[in-house]
Amino acid sequence: MEKIAVVGAGAWGTTLALLLAGPDRSVLLWEKFPDYARQLAGERENVKFLPGFELPENLDVTDDLALAASAPAVVLVTPSFACRETAGRLAAAGCRGPVLVATKGLEAGSGLRMSQVVAEAMPGVAWSVLSGPTIAREVAAGRPTAAVCAGPDEKLNFFFQDLFSTGHFRLYTSADAAGVEFGGALKNPLAIAAGIVEGLGLGDNAKATLLCRGLAEMARLGTALGGQERTFFGLSGLGDLITTACSPQSRNHRFGVAIGGGQPAGDYLKGQESVVEGYHSARPALKLAAGAGVEMPIISQVASVLFEGKPPAAAVRELMGRPLKAE
Repeated sequence: MEKIAVVGAGAWGTTLALLLAGPDRSVLLWEKFPDYARQLAGERENVKFLPGFELPENLDVTDDLALAASAPAVVLVTPSFACRETAGRLAAAGCRGPVLVATKGLEAGSGLRMSQVVAEAMPGVAWSVLSGPTIAREVAAGRPTAAVCAGPDEKLNFFFQDLFSTGHFRLYTSADAAGVEFGGALKNPLAIAAGIVEGLGLGDNAKATLLCRGLAEMARLGTALGGQERTFFGLSGLGDLITTACSPQSRNHRFGVAIGGGQPAGDYLKGQESVVEGYHSARPALKLAAGAGVEMPIISQVASVLFEGKPPAAAVRELMGRPLKAE
């Protein structure tokens, strides 16, 4: 079989490339920066984003996006803010897909889900999305993991399900791309909130309260915008929320802990190689919520802390002081 292309050599992109590089398949991993692409190819290890995992011989690295565009299938794993540009460049290079969108997030300004961005930037190209509780290092290490492949084309979902599933990585399929993507995007600012709770030392009761009420926020907005309620109680909703909000390996969680501990958001982000998607998703989520008439008090407070300088403890007090109501 021809090489499958993975576009984006961060931790998750590299992990997906490792998953695909089986005995009967070769993989092409695209890295944006030529110098780092050469380093990856030479050292056979992603020391920045996924140290400790050797790149096998049947995994090639390139900075030539046109070469990736010629692959029979493409996995798109760029940060959300780079999705439109990269998808547009793939289209211009003649990519015909299909494309598996493995980026979790919302586009700044438009609030579009990543599959919607790809559909606009790559008209006519078939797509599915991948989401779920997937800490990259655990998947790369072969620890049992399950996720969801969703999209409007059932046969394409089955194709990617078969392509990725192994003895330790299990994929389910779904027709609810909207619900799966909203779960993957909205849990990120909620995970920041969970980290803030931990950084403030507020205990497990507070974190449990936040996760339950945060899940309700996810489901309210997601269903208002076309998702199915049950999707938010599956792997791409509740499952991903638990992992991202609780794991010390979660970038969003670690960011929240730092904020709760008093570190300014800007100072923390300056020292990070990896993208903290929750930082980029909070404001688009609130814009979508305002348009849909949906209340999202937790994500609203997260945005106030991140972008308006509100003290985290004050945000907690405001949430706890909201009018009483039925659950």
